[in-house]
Amino acid sequence: MSPSICQRTLKKWKKDLLRSKSVTVIEYQSDYGKAVEEGRKQAEADPACHFIDDEQSRDLFLGYSVAALRLKKQLAEQQIQVDAEHPLFVYLPCGVGGGPGGITFGLKAIYGDHVHCFFAEPTHSPCMLLGLMTELHDGISVTDIGLDNVTAADGLAVGRPSSFVGETIKSLISGIYTVEDDQLFRFIYELANRQNMYIEPSAAAGLQGPLHLMESGSSYIQAQALKSDMSKATHLVWSTGGSMVPVEVMNSYYEQGKNLMNR
Repeated sequence: MSPSICQRTLKKWKKDLLRSKSVTVIEYQSDYGKAVEEGRKQAEADPACHFIDDEQSRDLFLGYSVAALRLKKQLAEQQIQVDAEHPLFVYLPCGVGGGPGGITFGLKAIYGDHVHCFFAEPTHSPCMLLGLMTELHDGISVTDIGLDNVTAADGLAVGRPSSFVGETIKSLISGIYTVEDDQLFRFIYELANRQNMYIEPSAAAGLQGPLHLMESGSSYIQAQALKSDMSKATHLVWSTGGSMVPVEVMNSYYEQGKNLMNR
């Protein structure tokens, strides 16, 4: 079985799970970008290896976009309209950008101006926000501006964004916001209590989206002439994972959120 290349910040339980499946885990004392770089080098040296490049793969990007077709079907089954009077707001956790970028690409192809896609990033790892704002894309890292790229949302702990994704979706996304780690744990706690749903920190990043839009996004709503339609809007939070988290780890997330809520 091919080795798994990962950064040092990947959660221990994830590395343990890979090892339990007879995967050789190779860790690098740097961030996601370095791990991908080394994985790419190893794949290029092995003609029998196919490297799934989350930074530059067009195939993977288009594979993510298929999620938009599945969402269209799910919305239709629930008789949820998406049109000029019924806008759809989608909040997507973002790491290097492939997943949320592909999904945004697909949704915009289907719904056009009727869908509004926002990316969510940790405050310590806002690589896509930084890449788009500076227009440098993968030419700048969050560490270049003094951030440590360390976050509980390890799936989003990326220092440099995909330049391919940034260039492709820069005119398609509606905005990017950041979330503090403590808030992620509060969301995990609240979601478990209210909906009996258990997610990991990376998956909780999208939950800040509707709150941020309604509290701080009035300028966007005005600029898009959406004020009269907000009561008929659909807000969709893209939760990216949690089903494989060990019970004891999930319980620790819950307890962290509980402690933060009770401060």
